[in-house]
Amino acid sequence: MSRRGRPTTSGPEGPGRPLTWRGVIGLVAVAAIGATAGWAFHRVFPGTQLLLAVAPAAVVPVLVAALTSKRPLWLSLVLNVVLWFAATVPLYKGVAPGLVRDLANSWEALLTTLLPATPEPRLLILVHTLVWLAAVAGAETLTRTRTRLAPALPGLLVYGVALLLGVDGEGSNLPAAAVLLVLAAALCLLRDDRPPVWLLAGIPAAAVLAAVSLVAGPLLPIAAEPYNPRKDVDLPPPVRVDSVSPLDRVSAWLQLPDRELFTVKSDRPANWRLAVLDRYDGVRWTSSARFQPTGGRVPAGDWTGKTGTVDQTVTFDGLPGTWLPSAERPAEVSGVPGLAVDPASGALLAAEQPAKGFTYHVLSRVAEPSKAELLDARPVEDPALVEFPASPQEKLFRELAQEATKGADTPIKQAYRLQGYLRANAKYDITAPPGHSLKGLEFFLQTTQRGTSEQFATSFALMARTLGLPSRVVVGFRPGEAVNGVYHVKSGHVMAWAEIRFEKLGWRPFYPTPGRSGAKDDHDVVSQQIKESEELEGEFSQGGTDKPKATRPVGGKGTEPGDGVPLWVAVPAGGTAILLVYVVVALALPWWRRRKRRNVPDPEGKVLGAWQQTCDDLGLRHQPALTAAEVVDRHPGDISSHLRPLADISNFVRYAPDDVAAEAADEAWRRSDAVRAQVRKKTPLKARLRRRLLLR
Repeated sequence: MSRRGRPTTSGPEGPGRPLTWRGVIGLVAVAAIGATAGWAFHRVFPGTQLLLAVAPAAVVPVLVAALTSKRPLWLSLVLNVVLWFAATVPLYKGVAPGLVRDLANSWEALLTTLLPATPEPRLLILVHTLVWLAAVAGAETLTRTRTRLAPALPGLLVYGVALLLGVDGEGSNLPAAAVLLVLAAALCLLRDDRPPVWLLAGIPAAAVLAAVSLVAGPLLPIAAEPYNPRKDVDLPPPVRVDSVSPLDRVSAWLQLPDRELFTVKSDRPANWRLAVLDRYDGVRWTSSARFQPTGGRVPAGDWTGKTGTVDQTVTFDGLPGTWLPSAERPAEVSGVPGLAVDPASGALLAAEQPAKGFTYHVLSRVAEPSKAELLDARPVEDPALVEFPASPQEKLFRELAQEATKGADTPIKQAYRLQGYLRANAKYDITAPPGHSLKGLEFFLQTTQRGTSEQFATSFALMARTLGLPSRVVVGFRPGEAVNGVYHVKSGHVMAWAEIRFEKLGWRPFYPTPGRSGAKDDHDVVSQQIKESEELEGEFSQGGTDKPKATRPVGGKGTEPGDGVPLWVAVPAGGTAILLVYVVVALALPWWRRRKRRNVPDPEGKVLGAWQQTCDDLGLRHQPALTAAEVVDRHPGDISSHLRPLADISNFVRYAPDDVAAEAADEAWRRSDAVRAQVRKKTPLKARLRRRLLLR
C-alpha cells in the first residue's frame, strides 16, 4: 500500500530495492538534469568542446548508481573516482599529472578570464568535475532514499554556478532553466508514487510554467544587472610585456626601413596599433595594462555610437615581441592560442612569441563620431592620465601648450591646435637621436626641433597633460604597401601617435608627426585618419563649425526621449512580477508557519502550536472561539482517531502547563501530522490549491 492508501507495485526507490520503471526513468531524469546544468556553461565555453566534458560526467555516475544500487555506497564512490580520472584522459588527450592543480586553479582562472573562455582542459576540468559530482549525488540519492526533489538539487546548484561564471557571456540560460524546471517537476511526480496519468498532466503544467518564466525572466530587475563575481576579483598586476618597449624600437626600425614585419589582408586601410603606453616616469613610457585571458571577445570601449568595421587577417613575418597588431578597436579575435587582452585599452597579447607565418583574424570596430559630437566632447577626469613627473621641464611644456592652444575654447580644439603646432614648428628626421626622457624632449623642443614620431607623440601627450587633457602614447604602423588587397607592413612604416580620452567618445587619436617635408604628410601611404584629423583641425581653427545647439536623437519627432521601460511593457511586467511574488508567498507561508510552530523551544508552546496547526489544516483558522470538544465533534471518523488524543493533550496543557513533558509535545505533533495527512487525502487537489492561494 502507498502512504495514501493506494495499492502500488512500483513505489519509490530505497536501499536494497530493485530498480523499477520509475527508478530507471528517474535516473534518466537525473542524468538529463546534470547534462542541462553542464550545458548552461555554454556562455563560458562556446562550441562543442563543452560536450566532451559534460556528456560522460552526466551519464557515467548514473550508470554506476544503477549497477551498484544493491551494493554498499563506498563501492559506488570508489568506482566513480576511478572512472572520473579515466574520463579526463580524452579531455586532456592523455594522462594529466597536473590534474588536481588545474582543478584547484580553475576557479580563479575563469574569474579572471574575459568570456568566452578558451575551452582548454585546464578550465573544462571544473565543469567536468561539478557535473560529475552532481550526477553522483543525484543518482545515489535517488537509488538509496525516498526523497522527491533532493536528487535534482545537486544539478540545480551546478546550474547556479554556471549562471555566476557566465554573467558576461553571450547567449541566455533561460532555456536551460526552463528545461531544468520541467525535469525537476517530472522527477517529483515520479517519486511521489502517483499514477502515470499524473505525469501526463503534471509535465505539461510544468512546461507552461517554464514558458511563462522564459517570457517574464528577462523583465525581472535582476536580469538587467545580474551580480558579476568578476568585479570582486583582483586582477593580476601590470607586468612588463617585453624586455624592449616598442616605443624604444621606433628609431632602430626607421634606420632599417625595408625589414618585413607582417602583412594584413584587410577590406580597408588603417593604422595598425601595436602597444598602448599610459604611464610616464620622466624617462620611459610604460603600460599599466592588466591583461586577462580571453577566448576571442574584446570588451567594447567607451564609444557607443556609429562605427565602421575593419576585417583583418594578420600574418607574422619578422615582428618581434608578443604584442599583436590590429586596427582600433578590436572586437573579436580568433586563431591566437593563449590570447590575452587589456579591457581598458583593447591591446592584444600572445602567450608566446609568434613564429613566422603565424596567422590570426581580427574584427575591429572603428568609431565614426560626427563633427558635432567631436566639438562637444569633454575630457574624462582621471588623475593618473594627466600626471606629469615633478621636474623643471614641466613649466616649459605648459608654456608651449598654452601658446599653441591660445584662443581654443573647447578641449577638442585645444587638441587639434596642439597637433597643428607640432606639425608646423618641427621637422620629421629619422636621423634624430632616439629617446623620450624629459631632458631629451626639452632638447628636441628648444634646440633641434627635429625628431621621429617617438619625440612628436610623447611631446604631444605631455603637453596635453599640462592642459588637463588625459593622454597616452600608442605605437603602431601605417597601413603599409597595398598589393592585391594585402598590406605589406615594413619596419619603415612604424609610427607613434597620441590619444586623448573624452567622455562618451573614448580615446581619440592625434597625429602630431609631420611628413618629411616638414609641412605636409608625404608618407608613402597616407592614413585616412590623418587626413580627416587635418580637415577637422582646419575647420575648427577657422571657426567653420560652430558649437552645436542641443539636438534630438536622429529620427526623433520633436519630443523628449522617454526614459525607462515603455508603459505597455512595464504594466504587464509589473503585474506578472506581483503575481509571481504572491504565488511564492502563498506557497511558502503555510510551510513557514508550520515550521515556526514546530520549533518553539518550550513543550507547552509546541503542543499549542500543534493544535493551532491542526485547526488551520481543518479550515478552522478563523473560528478561534471553538472549544477542543467542539472541533472533535465536527470531525468524526478516521480523523477523530488522531484528533481526540491531540485535543486531550491540548486541554491538559491549557490547565496544567507546568507539567508538560517533551514527549507530550512530540506526541502532539505526531497526531497533528496524521490529521494533516488524512485531510490532504480527503480534500481534492483543486480545493487545497484554492485554500492555499487564498491564504486560508
